[in-house]
Amino acid sequence: MSETIAQIKEKLAQIHNAQDAYVLQLRKDERAGVQKLIQQFENRLAKEQAMINKAKTMRQFENELLAKGYQAICGIDEVGRGPLAGPVVAAAVILPNDELILGLNDSKQLSEKKRESLYQIIQEKAVAIGIGVVDETTIDAINIYQAARLAMTKAVEQLAVQPDYLLIDAMELDLDIQQTSLIKGDARSQSIAAASIIAKVYRDHLMVELDKQYPGYGFGKNAGYGTKEHLEGLAKYGVTPIHRKTFAPIKDMI
Repeated sequence: MSETIAQIKEKLAQIHNAQDAYVLQLRKDERAGVQKLIQQFENRLAKEQAMINKAKTMRQFENELLAKGYQAICGIDEVGRGPLAGPVVAAAVILPNDELILGLNDSKQLSEKKRESLYQIIQEKAVAIGIGVVDETTIDAINIYQAARLAMTKAVEQLAVQPDYLLIDAMELDLDIQQTSLIKGDARSQSIAAASIIAKVYRDHLMVELDKQYPGYGFGKNAGYGTKEHLEGLAKYGVTPIHRKTFAPIKDMI
């Protein structure tokens, strides 16, 4: 008795090679349902290969540095420059040198579900992760650009492993460590992309907690950005302690 479509689908889900003997055998099955599964299988393999190719491309900077003898290569990125409320958060991530993590990209290009999934994978696989948080009071005191640099420096200082090279998203740091600033680095380097995801998810979780503390502004959904709900909350409830007092329209309300 031939296998059912459901049984075939289950088996194909475990296969990652188009030349697998079982797949070659299925190609001879003339049932329309089987041929549809074969097409879906091939589409999946094509997507998987595209992800592998992208991951390899995004390892180019790291691989060049490895070839020069560097071992602990750290990607750094920050999130939260634009919001009206909450801190700026940076992450520093050292990934293993012998493993590709598929799906890494600029966190802004990923869905919330994908970011959360990759956040867990990075936490499990990273050699070291450092987080730097700079609050709204400091942002107001030294400006958001300097606050972002400070958050990045703090993130590096929190690493359990001393990095020997820094790949930084569009920034230079006053640290005595060799470094390269990469424009749009979160879409070009696996390490920076990982840092981008860690920083984004960490900050989003932080803003969910702050939403409980300061309800009415939608912080859990807007992460402190100036959405309609946030601006309506400001008009109704006023400025909170976590609002950035040097940012418009906050500065015009105090």
